[in-house]
Amino acid sequence: MRRLQTGPSDADWLAAAAALAARGRPLSRPNPAVGCLIVANGKVVARGWTQPTGRPHAEAMALAAAGDAARGATAYVTLEPCAHQSERGPACAELLVQAGLAEVVIGVGDPDPRTAGAGIARLRAAGIAVRMLDSAACETSLAGYLVQRRQGRPHVTLKLAMSLDGQIALANGESKWITGEAARAHVHARRAQSDAILVGGGTWRKDRPRLDVRLPGLEGRSPRRLVLTRGVAPSGVKVINDPQQIARLDDVQYLYVEGGAQAASAFLAADLVDRLEIYRAPILIGAGRSAVADLGLAELASAHQRWHLAERRQLGSDCYEAYERTR
Repeated sequence: MRRLQTGPSDADWLAAAAALAARGRPLSRPNPAVGCLIVANGKVVARGWTQPTGRPHAEAMALAAAGDAARGATAYVTLEPCAHQSERGPACAELLVQAGLAEVVIGVGDPDPRTAGAGIARLRAAGIAVRMLDSAACETSLAGYLVQRRQGRPHVTLKLAMSLDGQIALANGESKWITGEAARAHVHARRAQSDAILVGGGTWRKDRPRLDVRLPGLEGRSPRRLVLTRGVAPSGVKVINDPQQIARLDDVQYLYVEGGAQAASAFLAADLVDRLEIYRAPILIGAGRSAVADLGLAELASAHQRWHLAERRQLGSDCYEAYERTR
């Protein structure tokens, strides 16, 4: 007879820890934004997430909040606990051992060679049960850190606001506003989760966009500004000449590309876009300016099997869709 589940599963707890980790992004840089839950008898007794500038770590925050309640409990942590000592704080694997936990459930192994596997080994050597779950929610929450470690570049999100027929502006260039207030507020929230924001040189010269965050209480989260151009660097803005140069942005985990069409096409053609976010307004423009320029496709077959839908929601009268690159 199958046993009925009466409470949240391990995957549920890790998904909750991943959602908690979002509070640390992007202020945790240069460290990843990690989430940790301490659970005893099916109830959360403490929670923590990576603090600004990367310390204290999520586990340290959660254990400090739990106190003696951590003894014999289970820790759910989105990333393998660090195993290396640092001048900025102790190794989290050692903190978990000292706290007397019974079990640690981990969503993603750490690709950092200083920790990879060593955090798990330290916990098991102390008699703590350790389980790796390969959590999709944790992978998504750590996307910037994982892409940076595995591919040597930031995680790239390309944002496009367009009409139903795929236009981002009228033929004369007018584009304010295609989408409504709810969609624009959502864009500002996405900016606040990014380390840097990029537009093409044409967009910069024509619109001089502020590229900041204009949501009450989040103004201080405005990302670093970048322009893709071969021209002279504008004051206070960093210039890159080619999309491949994002690999030199060592302090950037999450890059948000807002266009226009030439910049969008350059990143797509270079296969550097990991997430595509489309805001589609219920309007028709007809002969206007297309959201994406030529991508150099030689055959239609090569356009298929590259993107899968990750999220869809309604934002006022506009539809928001997010697609993840299938790699």
